[in-house]
Amino acid sequence: MEKLKARILGTGRSLPEKVLTNADLEKIVDTSDEWITTRTGIKERRIAREDEALSDFAIVAAKNALDMAGIKPEEIDLVLVATVTADMSFPSTGCIVQHKIGATNAAAFDFQAGCTGFIYGLSIANQFIKSGAAKKILLIGGEVLSKITDFQDRTTCVIFGDGCGAVILSAENEEKGILSTSIHSDGSMADFIEMPAGGSRIPASINSVQQRLHFIKMKGNETFKVAVKRIESACRESLEKANLSAENVRWFIPHQANVRIINAVAERLGWPQETLYINIDRVGNTSAGSIPIALDEVVRDGKLKEDDILLFSAFGSGLTWGSAVVRW
Repeated sequence: MEKLKARILGTGRSLPEKVLTNADLEKIVDTSDEWITTRTGIKERRIAREDEALSDFAIVAAKNALDMAGIKPEEIDLVLVATVTADMSFPSTGCIVQHKIGATNAAAFDFQAGCTGFIYGLSIANQFIKSGAAKKILLIGGEVLSKITDFQDRTTCVIFGDGCGAVILSAENEEKGILSTSIHSDGSMADFIEMPAGGSRIPASINSVQQRLHFIKMKGNETFKVAVKRIESACRESLEKANLSAENVRWFIPHQANVRIINAVAERLGWPQETLYINIDRVGNTSAGSIPIALDEVVRDGKLKEDDILLFSAFGSGLTWGSAVVRW
C-alpha cells in the first residue's frame, strides 16, 4: 500500500472590514505608534463588528479554500476548527460551519491550542489522512480576539486582531504535502496567557465581570523569553523529521505574534530575511488564524513554486508550541 500524504489543495482567508490603527489606539489608551511598532511590529489590525462571530469569517474562508481546491462541500469528510473564540461554548463552531457550507457528509469539531491551533490542526488532519480515516479535510484556524480583549489594558489591546484562514487537505499518493509535524505543551506555564473566567472554574457572574476576568491576561516578558527557544527547537525538530535542513526552506511562515520573536528565531536558525513571510504589520496577532491567513496571501500573490518547502511554526497559550514542514 502506498503511503498517503496530506496535501494542501486550496487556501482561503477572511478578515473584518474595520481597520484599527495605532493612531486609533492612541485615543483609547496611553500608548503611541512608535511604542507599538517598536515592540510588536504592528501598525494596524482588523476588528469584527459587534454582530460578527467567528463562524461568519470561517464560512467565507472555507468557501474560498473550496473554490481554489475545486472541491464540493459534500466531498469533505471532516471539518476541524482551531480557535479559542468559538461562537459559543456549544455547539461547536465546526458544526455551524459544516451546516452552512453544505458539508453534509462531514464530521466536525473544535479544538483549542491557542496560537498553535493551526499547527495542531495540521497534525490532527495528517493522522486522519495517513490512517485512511478521512480523504478530504477542511481545516480552519481563526479568532475574533477583539471580543475578549481588554481595551483598558495597553499591554494586550495593541497586539490582537481578528481574522480567519482555511485550507483543504486531501489524501494523495505523492511526495507533496505534509512532510512532518511537531507539537508540544507545558501546562506549568498555563497562567502566562489565559482568560480566567467563563469556564467551570470561574463561571460568569457580576463579580467576574466587574473584575474584568473575561478578558485575555498575559505575562508578556515571560512569554517572549520562552517563545523564542520553543519555536526554534520545534523548527529544528520538524526539519529533522523531514530529513531537511534550514537551507531547504523557501518560506518560513510563522505565527504572527511579534516581529521581534520572528526575527530572533530567524537569526538563531540563520535564515535570510527574504525567506520570512511577515504580515503582522497589517493584521496584528490573529492567533490560530495567523498562519493560514499568511499562507493564503503567499499562495494568491503567486509567491510559491511547485516543490517549494514551507515551514510553519507557532507558540501559544497552554503553553503550546509546534511546527510543520510542507512540500508545496
